[in-house]
This record gives sequence, structure tokens and C-alpha cells, in this order.
Amino acid sequence: MIPTDVSETADATTDEAAYDRRRLRQWLAGRARADGVERRDLLRMLAATGLVAGLPTAFAAPARAAVPAAAGIVKPLPEEWFTVRGTNAEANFASFADTGHHTPVSRFFVRNHTTTPQLDADTWNMRVWGDGLAGGGRSFTLDDLTSLPATTRSAFVECAGNGRSFFTSQQGRSVSGTAWTLGAIGSARWRGARLADVLRLAGLRRAAVDVLPRGLDGDYVTADGTNLGRVRRPLPVTKALDDVLLAYEMNGEPLPPDHGAPVRLIVPSWIGIASIKWVGDIQVSAEPLFSPWNTDFYRLFGDAYPPEGSAPLSRQTLKSAFELPWNARLAARTGHRLTGRSWSGSGTVARVDVSTDAGRSWRRARLHDAARRADWVRWSLPWRPTVTGPTALLARATDTTGHTQPTTTAYNTQGYLFDAVVRHPVTVT
Repeated sequence: MIPTDVSETADATTDEAAYDRRRLRQWLAGRARADGVERRDLLRMLAATGLVAGLPTAFAAPARAAVPAAAGIVKPLPEEWFTVRGTNAEANFASFADTGHHTPVSRFFVRNHTTTPQLDADTWNMRVWGDGLAGGGRSFTLDDLTSLPATTRSAFVECAGNGRSFFTSQQGRSVSGTAWTLGAIGSARWRGARLADVLRLAGLRRAAVDVLPRGLDGDYVTADGTNLGRVRRPLPVTKALDDVLLAYEMNGEPLPPDHGAPVRLIVPSWIGIASIKWVGDIQVSAEPLFSPWNTDFYRLFGDAYPPEGSAPLSRQTLKSAFELPWNARLAARTGHRLTGRSWSGSGTVARVDVSTDAGRSWRRARLHDAARRADWVRWSLPWRPTVTGPTALLARATDTTGHTQPTTTAYNTQGYLFDAVVRHPVTVT
């Protein structure tokens, strides 16, 4: 049975740090399970929460995953729209300038751990199972999902490593992982069934703690040959009951293969790994669950964090980007309209300030979209440069939580959650 007022408990359990501490206490009490989590990872998490004294203070760095030579992506990837990065395709942010609020499917970035599977929607089914359910669980076909009340939501999906390359180019620190600039994001109009409705029909119990969706893409194998299995990452049950969709449409059309067809999760405001693509099954557990995607990966390691690492990442951070080619050449004494987009995982974007002189002075940009949670806003600023030569354009967003993009981001070894103001080089001629 679903709690009658989800909002009363959502804040507490979507605070990932507090949730992590509680689930580790449950682990110590013998009430948790791990799938693919090694003992060293458990020790690291226990030390991070202060539940165990005398643990080692240094651990081996997380393994890097092997990347096949071919992209393994189905849709065309024209050079003017994408940069192929291993199994992934980063969108050229400048190409968004002639689009509307939502990113066309043809230009939406692709983040794959392996290759895009092409699944038959007519034979696809999703099993919901586990001891967090009353009874033996239930399987759902696509027809079952489309027969449920549909919800449409405008939301961005963004890789946790978006902006990773700027740790090196702006802050002089090397990091591991795909060297994204700012194009590992897109916003779409998603339509699907509420995960809450599916869990209710499957027999959700009040004792349920975690929901673990798993994809149907190939097994993920690390560089050292360790097979981590299919991509999966647990969600707290109250987040699952709040605003999560099992999406089967994207921008008014059936979900395409590269973006999770026939059904994917959309977890608004959270890092992209939470929005599992090609969902094949969902485990509902009365005990806390772990996977490598919230132990080895998607935590913060580095000199600004405990040696054992941070709590698992949940919400995205605050960013801004110009819809302008990198190293663009702009004519002096000519009017230009600078455009871009800003977004936040914590609040809505309240204002954007732009500097056209490398940060010496700032002007407020005009916002062109109503602020919406888990979505971006477009903005613009007129500029008539008079001084020739190289300079840098900067955009700095502030959201409704009061957070403003900083000058630098605290370093972490895997390059997650870069939120600093990006210096966009241009030359005035």
C-alpha cells in the first residue's frame, strides 16, 4: 500500500547523505543486500558515515570501464551536431541555438555504458519483483503501461560527468572518465506511466525501502575484466513514489532506441545514471540495496572529500552554457545577440548574469522561459563589442535555493558535478 501523503516523507529520504547513513546502519544490523559490491566498498562507506572506527583511510581507486572502439549508437551522428566519445555522443551545445525549448531527438546526447540494444516493443515486458511487494510481483507489457493514466513532464537528463573536461582545462587537474564539455544534457517532453502507479499495482508494501531498476543493455565490464552485470542503481522508495516516470514517449513520439526504447526511467533533477534506459526489471526491496553504480561510481573521491568518498550522488548541480561555437569570431562594432541555457537540480533558475569581458563586469540576461523544476531556461543578452582581440564570455546562474555558480568546483577524481562558471573563449575582430 502506498503512503497517503508521500510529500511528508520525501524530503527526508531524498536527502541522499542521511539515507545512506540509515541504510548502512541497516546493513550492520544484517538487514541489507549487495549485488556486485565488494567488501572494500562496504568498508569505505562505513568509514564515511563514522559507524565503524579504525578502518583504513585509503582505498584503491575505482576501476575504469573498458570502452569499445565503435560507438554502438543507432541514430546518425553528424559532426555538426555531435562529438563521438567512445560509446557516447556529446551534443554540440551551439547546435541548440536554432531549436526550441526541447532538444530534438536527432540532437539529444547519448550516454551508453555498452551499445544500444534494439528491443521489440511487442514482446517487451518488465518484471516488478522482490520482498518489498505483497505476493509474487507482476510483469507489465507496453500495452499495460499505456493503459495506465499518462503523465507528461518536461525535464532535462544530464550525465553526472557533464563539464568534466573543465576540471583539466580550467582548473589544471586531471580526472578519469569521458571528457565531456557541456553537451551531455538535453531536455525533452517525456510521457509515460508514473512509477508510483506501477508499484501500487505490483503490490507495494509499507516495508519497502529501495527500488532497483535494471537495464537490458549488455553487461558492463571494467578494464581489469570484472563483469559488473547490467546497469542498475537503487532509488529510495519515496523518490520512486514522488515524480519518477516510466517513459515510453519522447517529444511526442515513441521512445527511440538510443534513448531507452521501449521504456526508460525519468528521475527528474537527479543525475542521469538514475534514469535507467531499456528497463527490464525492477526489484523492490524491504532491505537497503547497493550496486557498483552507487559505491565505486557516482560518489566523490578526492582531496576535498573524506578518503572513503562522499555519499552517493543524487541531485544534479547548477550550470550555464552559451549557444555559441567554441573560439567563435565576432565582428566588432556590430550588434550580437548572445544566447544560452541554464539549469539546476535543486531549485529553479532565478537569474543569469553574463560577462563579456572575462569576468570584470556583469550584466543581467533576459530569461525566455518560465522557471520549472528539473528543466532549463533559455536566456539572451545583446552585445556590441568595441575592443578587438581575444576575450572570454561567462554566464553565471543563480537558482531559487540561493545557490550561485562558483568560480571553481572542488576537485574529485572522477570529474563529477562540475558547476563552476565556464570561460567561453571568443575573438572580436
